[in-house]
Amino acid sequence: APDQPSAAPAIVSQSGGCGVAGGRMTDTRRRVKVYTLNEDRQWDDRGTGHVSSCYVERLKGMSLLVRAESDGSLLLESKINPNTAYQKQQDTLIVWSEAENYDLALSFQEKAGCDEIWEKICQVQGKDPSVDITQDLVDESEEERFDDMSSPGLELPSCELSRLEEIAELVASSLPSPLRREKLALALENEGYIKKLLEIFHVCEDLENIEGLHHLYEIIKGIFLLNRTALFEVMFSEECIMDVIGCLEYDPSLSQSRKHREFLTKTAKFKEVIPISDPELKQKIHQTYRVQYIQDMVLPTPSVFEENMLSTLHSFIFFNKVEIVGMLQEDEKFLTDLFAQLTDEATDEEKRQELVNFLKEFCAFSQTLQPQNRDAFFKTLSNMGILPALEVILGMDDAQVRSAATDIFSYLVEYNPSMVREFVMQEAQQNDDDILLINLIIEHMICDTDPELGGAVLLMGLLRTLVDPENMLATANKTEKTEFLGFFYKHCMHVLTAPLLANTTEDKPSKDDFQTAQLLALILELLTFCVEHHTYHIKNYIINKDILRRVLVLMASKHAFLALCALRFKRKIIGLKDEFYNRYIMKSFLFEPVVKAFLNNGSRYNLMNSAIIEMFEFIRVEDIKSLTAHVIENYWKALEDVDYVQTFKGLKLRFEQQRERQDNPKLDSMRSILRNHRYRRDARTLEDEEEMWFNTDEDDMEDGEAVVPPSDKPKNDEDIMDPISKFMERKKLKESEEKEVLLKTNLSGRQSPSFKLSFSSGTKSNLTSQSSASNLPGSPGSPGSPGSPGSPGSVSKSTSQMAAITTKGGLVGLVDYPDDDEEDDEDEDKEETLPLSKKAKLESS
Repeated sequence: APDQPSAAPAIVSQSGGCGVAGGRMTDTRRRVKVYTLNEDRQWDDRGTGHVSSCYVERLKGMSLLVRAESDGSLLLESKINPNTAYQKQQDTLIVWSEAENYDLALSFQEKAGCDEIWEKICQVQGKDPSVDITQDLVDESEEERFDDMSSPGLELPSCELSRLEEIAELVASSLPSPLRREKLALALENEGYIKKLLEIFHVCEDLENIEGLHHLYEIIKGIFLLNRTALFEVMFSEECIMDVIGCLEYDPSLSQSRKHREFLTKTAKFKEVIPISDPELKQKIHQTYRVQYIQDMVLPTPSVFEENMLSTLHSFIFFNKVEIVGMLQEDEKFLTDLFAQLTDEATDEEKRQELVNFLKEFCAFSQTLQPQNRDAFFKTLSNMGILPALEVILGMDDAQVRSAATDIFSYLVEYNPSMVREFVMQEAQQNDDDILLINLIIEHMICDTDPELGGAVLLMGLLRTLVDPENMLATANKTEKTEFLGFFYKHCMHVLTAPLLANTTEDKPSKDDFQTAQLLALILELLTFCVEHHTYHIKNYIINKDILRRVLVLMASKHAFLALCALRFKRKIIGLKDEFYNRYIMKSFLFEPVVKAFLNNGSRYNLMNSAIIEMFEFIRVEDIKSLTAHVIENYWKALEDVDYVQTFKGLKLRFEQQRERQDNPKLDSMRSILRNHRYRRDARTLEDEEEMWFNTDEDDMEDGEAVVPPSDKPKNDEDIMDPISKFMERKKLKESEEKEVLLKTNLSGRQSPSFKLSFSSGTKSNLTSQSSASNLPGSPGSPGSPGSPGSPGSVSKSTSQMAAITTKGGLVGLVDYPDDDEEDDEDEDKEETLPLSKKAKLESS
């Protein structure tokens, strides 16, 4: 039955005045989920809405309407047919069949709403709302119902060939009534009736009595629908199960009988890859296979009313599987032999394939276990050495064996990725990179022979799970993220990127067939994921290995999807607004392949066109100054004629505004120091780069790895201090002039002019500070008072701040003053809150 909808706030439906009570639906009573039954006999959720009932002219009758709560669209319009059997289940479900193969269900949020609609349905059909089903398959009079309740039991006809039709009618008439069904089940249990019926089955087959065989089919099918475990235990016993399957071969609706028994005895073979010594376990495996076959192949697809009647059959199979897994798990000799033969080089290929397929099925069975039992199951396999065994199997030539081993590996990764990560890090201490389990997985992904790369897609998903920091553990003494990512980038990343680097040595891809393009697209998808989630490790890898330049070679691919993958990779990098990446892009002129692809695309309005424009629009909207200047200075001539969007003209305008501020006489050559980051000294969080510097574990940094590109060599303190001293002289002169102007005009409450300057040095160091707000003349912080920016006394304070420069590895944090033309208004708003003293901050770029 469909799941009950979770509680949610009431939503006013827009369906109007068509309702059970004729009013607006303003409560949760009418809130329902609509379900339909698909071909696999699973319920599909068609949406959530509010149900109402009203007369629909087009359908000529009272109908059920469900309108979606999201947009008011019609999810369901169903006429209440006087002859349709509606069934109410579990107080909040109404289920019915609209057509032969179209079953519907309404799952109500509240019982009251279900009762209202049920009353409306019963009113249309002239039924008492106390019933749970509006149309019985066999109508019973009140007297018969009274007899059912008062009689002590059900008397079965004697089990004879001549009375099979009578027995079949009795079974069919008992199914609609729960009470009669209960009595029939008890009678069948107590009298050993099923075994007698199966004896008659042999007689009918010997006599070729087709009519009798058809009756037996109906009887056995009806017994299945009684849904009794005690009856199943008899029917599925070793002596009875094949005869039960035989009865179900003679479906009256088919012109010819099926050959199920022939398939099970001759075609289906039980392969005992490791001898099973326990006869009970062996019998349980046979039984489970046959019952599963009955459920999947023999029994007809149940109708919506019979679905719940087979729940016990599902449970029977489920618990059998649980028992089988438990019994195999406890048999240590069996598992020891299994893994020994799996890894033994002397084992022939056919035998190994059977062993791997058995292990795969064994793991698939484990998915039925409860979480606690599944934990114990995988712990047992881990202790038996399943991961080293998989490593051996994946190194073999047999493609079928490797495929099955990959499926087993996927069960392990999905269950516990940390267990897999711990294993691969431990083996790295003893083995070469080539034979590491994770590298074998990457190689199988790269060498997938499937034209559609089905296996490679699965393996890429597993790799993504393994490198996803979201499912990595962190304890007090170690972080899995630090350890595993350090391992992955050192031992595995070069294997993953090998096809990419091999294919991008020239200006265009050396191989550009469809399968290669698909593989490179998969690799780029994982690298893009790493850019988003790994920050430090991937940044070093991309910059030191010049990965982005190689990726952008793929922009020249004839396959649009691959070119878009390369563009998406660059867009993800630019989206981080990280100046390390920006300097790398500018230094290597990495917009050139993008601009070429844009121009080659011409006037076509396609995804490539839109994606490239969106990238430049992002740079414009986010005002990434360094990239804006780089693009305009180097590519404006190529882009200036593009006028169907305002993106490039907007970039040019941004660039010109920057130049104006730089050319302003007040803003001298020191401005460029702030081109990359402009810090305010108010109560804000650290910028990403700065925060990364402080938060990065020392373990994150491999010895010899550069955090900044090698070309960015720091200057010594004298180089930095020389322009600072010149700046301070000009600042003292400017402050004196400002003080005189303010005193002459008596501008009380105005903020002293603030400005933001920058200069360029080899370190790209930043000089950051803010002027404090001024108050009334004579008050603390006002022009003319000690320590205020407008007074001569502030010079020594500023100078002392400048002296407090902290250096670490050539990185210098200085003090910065905000730009008067950009932040004058903001400073006025904050004149009461800005602090008088500012600290120097360390900046990691």
